[in-house]
Amino acid sequence: MITAQHKVLFAVGLHARPAGKFVKLAKSFESSITLRNITRDGEQVDAKSLVKVMKIACAKDHEVELTFDGPDEQPAADALGEFLAQSEE
Repeated sequence: MITAQHKVLFAVGLHARPAGKFVKLAKSFESSITLRNITRDGEQVDAKSLVKVMKIACAKDHEVELTFDGPDEQPAADALGEFLAQSEE
């Protein structure tokens, strides 16, 4: 199991287009992936569900926690970490 924290740099946060791309990327991995908005002290949600990702309301500069568990957890952690490090989608 891997846990990582990242700052969301997208101008619109994880909303609409960036959230869709994030979920699509998360779904490309076999591992279980959860996402939590630390800034809002939110609940953990399935990172492979667009509705749930949008529900946690991650705005620009919010800190999030990702948890990965499965056979491809390291590549998943690397890819999603790189995605969140972008400032434009």
